[in-house]
Amino acid sequence: MSENGASGADLERFARQAVDAAVAAGADQADAWCEDGVNRTIRVYDANVESLVEAGSRGVGVRAFRDGRTGYAYGSDFGEEALRSLGEAACGSAAVTDSDEHAGIPQETGAADAGDLTASGFGAWTMERRVDLALAIERAARSRDKLISNVEDTVYSDSIDRVALANSAGFASSYERTQAYAYAYAFAGEGRDRMTGLGVGVARGPDDLDAERIGHEAADRALALHGARQPTSRRCPVVLDPYVAASFVSLIGRTLSADAVQRGRSLFAGKEGERIASERLELVDDGLDPEGLGTAPFDGEGVPRRRTALIDGGVLQTYLYDTYTARRAGRSSTGNGERGSYRTPPSVDATNLLVTPGTVSESELLQAAGDGVYVMGVSGLHSGVNPISGTFSVGATGRTIEGGELAQPLREMTIASDLVSMLQAIEALGSDAQWVPFGGSVKVPGLLISEMTIGGS
Repeated sequence: MSENGASGADLERFARQAVDAAVAAGADQADAWCEDGVNRTIRVYDANVESLVEAGSRGVGVRAFRDGRTGYAYGSDFGEEALRSLGEAACGSAAVTDSDEHAGIPQETGAADAGDLTASGFGAWTMERRVDLALAIERAARSRDKLISNVEDTVYSDSIDRVALANSAGFASSYERTQAYAYAYAFAGEGRDRMTGLGVGVARGPDDLDAERIGHEAADRALALHGARQPTSRRCPVVLDPYVAASFVSLIGRTLSADAVQRGRSLFAGKEGERIASERLELVDDGLDPEGLGTAPFDGEGVPRRRTALIDGGVLQTYLYDTYTARRAGRSSTGNGERGSYRTPPSVDATNLLVTPGTVSESELLQAAGDGVYVMGVSGLHSGVNPISGTFSVGATGRTIEGGELAQPLREMTIASDLVSMLQAIEALGSDAQWVPFGGSVKVPGLLISEMTIGGS
């Protein structure tokens, strides 16, 4: 599919046709999500293109509600007969599901002003220029220092998507969005002493990705860990760098999903209005942040996106809701009905999770820590946290902090605590927040935790 695929108006028309077909087949309510997009992923290694994928995503998903029962069907054909068949199939599948009083389309729909979500000049980038950008990232990492022994998994990826949603209550709207990101893993040293570092860039389009910065970051993070050794076990202050802090924030966002709460899979169930974190912590889900990759004018059900305060002054304010979980709780949707693609119905998820930065630099965070550990990477976090108790013990790499300065690189260690204790022990937040695209769209600064358990020798 070309970048000049179906227009937003075309997609709205297709969605309305599918909805009309479902209603004509007997549905009480229906909605349809249409998308038409292109994604490119380039992987390079040793100055050569290892793989290049350009793939289109084009299709429509139809939800039909009949007598409290829900049906879903999807397909990739926008032809009139195909859309009619999809609407009928969705209505037919509703006949074999259980009735649920909370099922149905939202009562209030609309499109918020999300601004322009496309990068100017995006269409001017040829595949050759994209390849050159990926190669430039690898070159920057390899040439950074003679200790850089390899650069693996250098990836550039971008996408342009047009989506539309229509429902049987008369709502119909569409938007277009571009995004681009790149990353590289660099290795410093050889054999057992080899350590890895990650560099990442995120933007609306490739013009705003700095290949040299991404490559240098990957190399510098690997070099910072070269010569790492196992630490001695102890309890001490810990500084989480933004990448590690983002992993924890992404995990916390999942526990604040109303679906997790209602299923009894969240340690924060029943904690609204309670202080669950340091008063310094402010966490929001902002579906309208102009830089966020999760930004859009409406969610996967047609509810306007919004900014939702989750933790304010350390106090849990609310959970994230889609229409279904909101009805179960007697609430309103927070605009967090997310769709992975037209193949799946909406479910609760975060948009852009933002931690309000503090006022201290990274060096000041280290000074405040005194003697402790600076954590630069964790492994197994999402499988290593108990969602009910919040306890965790995960592998980590980093540096010792001695007298407020970074010192000996560390490996083969664990960090352990529980999420509530960790949140309540936040002593300071860095002033420089970074976007991290892994595990969602997250922007977070470095965090100083007053005490955690470090496991080593």
